[in-house]
Amino acid sequence: MPSPPADHGSALATLLDEGVVWGDAGQWLKHLPDASVDLFFMSPPYADARAYSKIPPDRYVEWFLPFAQSMLEATNDTGSFVVNIKNRVANSGPLKGQRHPYVYELVLELQRMGWWWIETYIWTKPNAIPGRFGPRTKDAFEYVYHFAKGPKPYFDLDAVRVPYKADAAEIARRRKDANGRRNTDAGFGRDRTRTYAHGSADPGNVIAISQTYNQYKGPAGQHTAVMPEGLAEFFVRLLCPAGGIVIDPFAGSGTSIVLARRHGRRAGGIEIHADYVEVARRRLADARAEQSPEQLSIAI
Repeated sequence: MPSPPADHGSALATLLDEGVVWGDAGQWLKHLPDASVDLFFMSPPYADARAYSKIPPDRYVEWFLPFAQSMLEATNDTGSFVVNIKNRVANSGPLKGQRHPYVYELVLELQRMGWWWIETYIWTKPNAIPGRFGPRTKDAFEYVYHFAKGPKPYFDLDAVRVPYKADAAEIARRRKDANGRRNTDAGFGRDRTRTYAHGSADPGNVIAISQTYNQYKGPAGQHTAVMPEGLAEFFVRLLCPAGGIVIDPFAGSGTSIVLARRHGRRAGGIEIHADYVEVARRRLADARAEQSPEQLSIAI
């Protein structure tokens, strides 16, 4: 496994040039220049969830924190760190049969480290795969936590707004309401005259993205835990400016890098498993071939 370049600028340039490198994220992250990254976006191995990366839940926080410290140093002042993660039912130890709290313990430790805990998103999966989880219904959601380097991260809500559910006639009718303020007895309310000023709606922090399984076609299907493209797309557009830098330390089959480049960001990733590096590079090559010259000039 090759080591990262000693020069920090060269390490970042290599990531952005190669797309996905074969290496240990713990080493590569230490070699990134300070304040150089706009968005770290990742879905790391969950505790005890995958044969290729068994991390006991009792040791997960200890394992993850060194990555987080290096990312904190490499994130710029308006940058963010987003992690998709899922808790699990403990299969051994004193908590056997219960939900293990390692996800919540990690979030609190990240906050103590100095990350600003901005928001918790719920990724809901309308067509989640049924499974046998004991006295539980199927797992139909996962957490996505947004942390930031500071109190004012880059945040482009307009980039992820969704169409209004009301039809055009209803929107036109409501626009005529000159006194649109509505207050409840509890003192809450909003001015409905401004509701439609943006042309589309705030999507909220519950994100419905189906596992449509298109992510399993082609090279991506060789990975055992492929992320839906829509999840990466949402956070890249929301939290990274055009031309900004996105880094995924657990790149897998390269979904986040493909989506970031597709939307005009510079992106690179690190993957410890050589087989998946080849998968990711083939995906990046295919995506590059499908783009027009104008898109290519923006994405690279």
